[in-house]
Amino acid sequence: MTELIHQLVEQQTNYAPNAPALFHKKQAFTYSELSSHISAAAIGFISLGLKPSERIAIYLPKIPEIIFSIFGAAKAGGVFVPINPLLKPNQVKYILQDCNVRILVTSSDRLKLLNDILTDCHDLKTVILVDNKKDSVEKALHAIEIINWNHLIENSSDCKSHYRIDSDMAAILYTSGSTGSPKGVVLSHRNMVAGAKSVVEYLENKPEDKLLAALPFSFDYGLSQLTTAFSVGASVVLMDYLLPRDVIRAVARHQITGLAAVPPLWNQLAQLEWPSEAIESLRYMTNSGGAMPKATLASLRTALPNSQFYLMYGLTEAFRSTYLPPDEIDNRPDSMGKAIPNAEVMVVREDGSFCSPGEPGELVHRGALVAMGYWNDPAKTAERFKPTPRQNNALTIPEIAVWSGDTIKMDADGFLYFVGRKDDMIKTSGYRVSPTEVEEAIYSSKLVSEVVALGIPHPTLGQGILVITTTNGHLDGDAIINHCKKELPNFMVPHAIEKADSLPRNPNGKIDRKLLSSQYQDIFNPS
Repeated sequence: MTELIHQLVEQQTNYAPNAPALFHKKQAFTYSELSSHISAAAIGFISLGLKPSERIAIYLPKIPEIIFSIFGAAKAGGVFVPINPLLKPNQVKYILQDCNVRILVTSSDRLKLLNDILTDCHDLKTVILVDNKKDSVEKALHAIEIINWNHLIENSSDCKSHYRIDSDMAAILYTSGSTGSPKGVVLSHRNMVAGAKSVVEYLENKPEDKLLAALPFSFDYGLSQLTTAFSVGASVVLMDYLLPRDVIRAVARHQITGLAAVPPLWNQLAQLEWPSEAIESLRYMTNSGGAMPKATLASLRTALPNSQFYLMYGLTEAFRSTYLPPDEIDNRPDSMGKAIPNAEVMVVREDGSFCSPGEPGELVHRGALVAMGYWNDPAKTAERFKPTPRQNNALTIPEIAVWSGDTIKMDADGFLYFVGRKDDMIKTSGYRVSPTEVEEAIYSSKLVSEVVALGIPHPTLGQGILVITTTNGHLDGDAIINHCKKELPNFMVPHAIEKADSLPRNPNGKIDRKLLSSQYQDIFNPS
């Protein structure tokens, strides 16, 4: 029985060792070959002295070594921490420090970018360079050992992996928090294996499927393309695309059957022509990370009449919560659907009682997909991970559910509808962006007196990032944008900057974000 995430690959090796598992450019790996690379990485990590549950961070684009490292870390008994390759050095430093990373897997060009921050990461002992260019690294990193990937594999002695069970932690995924610093969501082996099996059940994945991995693996939606495929013996094509047209070409060239994307990418894909090869091969498409515009969905369904479209809702703390069956899209175009298999999604009032049909309440998710909490943050964990509503009082150990912070409502037939968020998080381009993190970056420029970042409806991005500032002199918007580009990944850079004489306050003295949002509601959608 498959209980641990790396066993997804091992199980398929037993069933069909010569079946295709992974593709990257001109490289191809069977399940047997993939399993061998994962085992070699696991042995290499253990030979470096990795202890049970120690963290291995992976800061790479989508290349085979990222797969070897993710599943090799899990097999070794460690915890993998995929870092979004778009993050800048200071953001990488925060993650490395926050979860006390022991080993970093990266490349020589990325290591050069990190040189100035790694000496502050006191738990980091080893950096592994997948491009084997150790000699090109100019600056010494003091107590940090730098080794090449080939050295890791070729010089590791045979040793046993640390014993793990399915409730042990396997991964930490960092997601933006509303108060600034990212939160590390801790996932167990059970979380990820259960997630893979649940998704496979409603997508009806089979060994013949070939999935395109176009989303980052630091994003649970992107990571699930791997676990979903490997759980049924399907194959995955790794891709970092530059232009949306590249995605369509990859679908046609590789005969992709399953494509996952976020609304901004779907918006772009809907405007392009799909070749007959893509139309014939694509069996299904999925959307998460934000609401799909109706016009975009209609265009895609017209262009791809043979494909089924699955609209989904999820949160990193519970992976995936709901999906809308394709045959319900025309009947309930605004619905999030119902709970995925092996999960229960409830709509509750503030006191924990269940809402009536049509009554807005908080989405609460219970089941095997509920994460283990936030890394080293008991206060935030207590806010989001709380006892399940209406639990049987005879159970003395409470079952913990995720209280999402999202307001939804349920109709009389049990279908769910998104209403809004309780917090101030910005959802743009499929990413959750902390307004505080954007504000702190702008404050560090010393170009403003006061600043507030808001998420405002945007026709293609879901929400655009609007920054409103006060300043004692001239507002240099270009300088602020250029500063943000140096400090923040592209998806966090503001889309517009406005100057105000002063910022409104609520009775508690805090900036009135709701009032400002209403005043600038149409800035990205002028009539």
